[in-house]
This record gives sequence, structure tokens and C-alpha cells, in this order.
Amino acid sequence: MFMFEKAVVGSRRYWLWILGLFAVIGVGFLNYLRQLEVGLAITGLNRDVTWGLYIAQFTFLVGVAASAVMVVLPYYLHDWKVFSRVTILGEFLAISAVTMCMLFIFVDMGQPHRVMNVILHPTPHSIMFWDMVSLSGYLILNAVIALVTLSAERKGVAPPNWIKPVILLSIPWAISIHTVTAFLYNGLPGRSFWLTAILAPRFLASAFAAGPSLLILFCMLLRKLTWFDAGREPIRRLAVIVTYAMIVNVFFVLMEVFTVFYSGIPEHKLHFEYLFVGLDGHNSLVPWMWTSVILAVAALVLLIVPRWRRNDRILAVTCVIVFLSLWIDKGIGLIVGGFVPSPLGAITEYAPTLPEIAITLGVWAVGALIITVFYKITLSVRESLA
Repeated sequence: MFMFEKAVVGSRRYWLWILGLFAVIGVGFLNYLRQLEVGLAITGLNRDVTWGLYIAQFTFLVGVAASAVMVVLPYYLHDWKVFSRVTILGEFLAISAVTMCMLFIFVDMGQPHRVMNVILHPTPHSIMFWDMVSLSGYLILNAVIALVTLSAERKGVAPPNWIKPVILLSIPWAISIHTVTAFLYNGLPGRSFWLTAILAPRFLASAFAAGPSLLILFCMLLRKLTWFDAGREPIRRLAVIVTYAMIVNVFFVLMEVFTVFYSGIPEHKLHFEYLFVGLDGHNSLVPWMWTSVILAVAALVLLIVPRWRRNDRILAVTCVIVFLSLWIDKGIGLIVGGFVPSPLGAITEYAPTLPEIAITLGVWAVGALIITVFYKITLSVRESLA
């Protein structure tokens, strides 16, 4: 086993956290067993809204996984040594995020054994097939890179030469996983909300803001709870990346708003109206979307002012704000907003059920467990070398 013995040694606080995660996973698994028995009828999904909380999390987490390129590219391609202490943390974050993506697809399927059909009966003309290829390939690439580089670090030697081409391959592959995910949506001609060529760039911009924000928070958390300190410079560089990515993301959203309302095409306007002002008394998502807008504006103000961006306490709050704003926009508004109203004009609102939320939390707990274990191994290896 690759240094996994280091993950079973820890303080009382560490084991309480692990047990807490297993408890959340257990509750989610029990609800999933109920879903297997009853079907997706235990969720809030319906005839008009066929993708909900599960696929929303999948969409958001693909971006978190792709964002690892924001530390991999500067470090390996441009030799930014400032990222040397955080690159492997970003790669393990990508592994965790991709694993959660696959689990959310798995739980969204009414009969999960049909996942094997994608492998047993490949259909290269299907975007879903290429999404499976891109996600599984990216998971393998990051697993190989992280484990090989960490093993070399433990032995006190340079990573083998053959790993460099693998690292370089992972950079465009990271872009591809979110691009293909965007193609899943804007390849559906009946869904005008997603029918925009700018969807893939918008996905990438939001990914490069949300992912590094989460990595900054992890670095700060590790500094507070452990001996490990990533240093102020990597965090400040990541904060600059978040700033530019958030600016571009907001710019893309405003471009879509202008195009939709200036053109005045009813089919395009209705989705935005439903999300931000409601339609025919249906307005359950309006508070969520305006919360996302307010958080995005607040984040931009806090990020653009250098003095506030360099303050660790303000930056921590800002990263939480960025993460929540983009999670609401991409994890709720984007998916549900694409289904309401339907192509026939029907307005059927969607709200996740308690079992659906429990399963979702269970998958997030799996991701948190993976992050915890791999970060524990990384820190143990580095502590032994200190």
C-alpha cells in the first residue's frame, strides 16, 4: 500500500473528524439504498426537470477538478517554484473532485449497473461517452502524477523523467473535462438557456475562480490545524488568479444578459426571468440567484482592492463568498434554470427532497474523506523529511 499506513495514525481530533465523515456517508448510503428500491421518485425530480441536485453538483465539481491546472501549469510549464508546496495539494483536490463527479453521475442513474453500458457498448458520437473518457482519464492522470511525485519526495529524489510528459498531457486534459461538460448542455437544441457558444468559456472562468478559492481555504486551514504552512506568496498568487477569473466570469455572464435581453427572443428571456424575477408566481429560485449576484459583487470588490486581497482574514471570507456564489450560480441556477420553463412553456418547479440532500451530503463526505486521507499522507511524508 502506498504510504496509506500514515493515514491511520492521528490525533483524537483527526479520528473524530473521520468518524463524523463516515456517519454522514452512512446516512447517505442508507438513503441511496432506499432510492435503489423505490427509484428516483424519492427525489424532487419530475417529468419536466429531469436533472437536479445530483447533476448540479457534478457540473460544479468538474470545474473544481479542472482548476488544478491553475497550479500545475505555472509550476511545471513556467517553473514557478512558488507553487512547489501547493501543487500536490491541488492534484489531490482534483482527484477528490473527479471521484465525487463520478459518484454523482452514479447516484443520478435509476439503474446504476447501466454505467457499464458506456464501457461495454461505446458510442463515439455521444458526448456522454467522451465525458466518461475525459473524466476517467483525468482521474488516472492526476493519481499517477500525485503518487509518483509524492513517492519521489519521500525518497528525496527527483521524479522520474517519464512523468513530465504525463504532467504536460494533464494540462490540456483539464481544459477538456469542463469543455466536454459544457458540450453536454449546449448540444441540446431544445434548451435555449444552454444554447450559447460561450458556455464552455464561462464554465472554465468560474472553475478557475472556485477551485483556487477552495485551495486557498485548504492551505489556510492546514496552517491553522497542522504544522504545515504553504507560505504567503503561493496564497497571494492564487488570490490574483481568483481575481482575474472572477472578473472574466462576471463579464461573460453580463455578455449573456445583454445578448438575451437586447435580442428580445422570448424563449431565451423566460429562463432569466424565471431565475431573477419569477414567472407566473413561481419564484423559488429568485432569492438564491440574487444572493449569488450580491456575493459575486462583494467578492469582486474585496478581490480588486489589493490591500484587502492581501489580508488573510479578508481573503478567507472572500474565498468562501466566491465559492458560495459560484456554487449557487452553477450548482443550482444553471441546471434547474435550463429546465424551467420547458420547451412547451410549462413551469414545473423543482426542490430537492431530504433523502436527495442526504445522498448529496454523503457524496461530499466521500470527497472530504479522500482529501483528508491524502493530505494526511502528504503532510506525514513532508514532516518526516523536515
